Amino acid sequence: MNKRTEIPKRHLFDGSDFNVYDQQLANLSAGAPGPDLLSECSEIFRIATEHRMKFELENNSYLFQYGPTIGTTEFRQTLAEFLSKGYQSDVNKSDLVQTSGATHGLHLILSTLIDLAGVIFVDEVTYMIALETFRQFDTMKIVTVPLREDGPDIGVLSTLINQHKFKLSGNKIFWGVYYTIPTFHNPTGILFSDEINKQLIRLARSSEILIACDDVYNLLYYSSDEANSTGKQHLTPPKRLFAYDIDDIESDGWKGNVISNGSFSKILSPGIRLGWMECPPRCMEVLRNSGVLKSGGAANNYTGGIVTSMIQLGLAQQQLRLYADKYADRLRAACMALNTKLPKKCSFIAPNGGYFLWIRFPEGVDCNDFNQYCMQNFGVLAIAGSRFSSGGSHQNFMRLTFAFHEAELLKASVGKLCLAIEAYLVEKGF
Repeated sequence: MNKRTEIPKRHLFDGSDFNVYDQQLANLSAGAPGPDLLSECSEIFRIATEHRMKFELENNSYLFQYGPTIGTTEFRQTLAEFLSKGYQSDVNKSDLVQTSGATHGLHLILSTLIDLAGVIFVDEVTYMIALETFRQFDTMKIVTVPLREDGPDIGVLSTLINQHKFKLSGNKIFWGVYYTIPTFHNPTGILFSDEINKQLIRLARSSEILIACDDVYNLLYYSSDEANSTGKQHLTPPKRLFAYDIDDIESDGWKGNVISNGSFSKILSPGIRLGWMECPPRCMEVLRNSGVLKSGGAANNYTGGIVTSMIQLGLAQQQLRLYADKYADRLRAACMALNTKLPKKCSFIAPNGGYFLWIRFPEGVDCNDFNQYCMQNFGVLAIAGSRFSSGGSHQNFMRLTFAFHEAELLKASVGKLCLAIEAYLVEKGF
């Protein structure tokens, strides 16, 4: 039992059944940029690093010192300009906190802003690793909220909030948090409606909860329509929930109840571990005084400097355009295969951005069993819907990722999956 064992690994997916780099298996599970896209990073990071190193040699090499708690002013100003253009909506540098990615941001939210006896409201279904994160805060209670095609069931969420609300006794700001992904939701791909977003803001204010938005897909908006072969983004990005909240920032009594938790993982590189949170002032004050951030001196300060140069040189914008165009091509290729080959007993949601397609199977199908059948008989797999459920529901759903593989391989792999679905449904008598 005391013997050390270790499997040599080069990336997150190495050494598992879900190794998306394994060419023997058509793996449609990984929510990450593919190797053909990441190969572009070597050159742009080289250029940005040389630019930043020249600057540091001329300016006291502060990049290699502990950084300011919430990130350097230069990084946050440059990021604010990048996001303002991408969102087509103003972002203020004073609302931004530098993080080591969205998961780090989520951990900061839970550990610094929410009562440790608090309640975490989550969509049923939601991002599966967020659920794993929540379970590690075992003094908190996880409460699921039904999800519809336009967002959460507000009536049920309101009832649940009233049932679980308690009076704060410590020094935290919020007794509860609603974690969600309003823009190109993971795993369903849906976009919350304008009306749902407005209702969420009203509910958060009246109940004094925080809404923590996983906003990692907001800059990835494009058409799933096969007729649209331009590969270009829509002219107008979806309005983020944080912007709905600050619409009333000048009104008396405004406090701010939304945090937008972003990351460069989907739009630049997961490996650089760099992200941001856009926060209201009362949350900024707490985060600015966080012991963890003070001790570390800005999360990933060095990479923040490199990405600052990358944005200033237009390289990050170049990479984002490349990703969005490629993801759009891949989404349309996957939708084409599903529209022509998916059995009629199944259906799917075609998003207009993000990373994911959500397939519904007939009631009674266990997609965990189907996944094993797929791997053994057709050499293809995705992720069963129950993985995204706090209570193990949605067994008859499956999530596909269209971002990783190139369009032709993806189209062939999704076609193979459809053949597997058809054979499985016949074999099982559906």
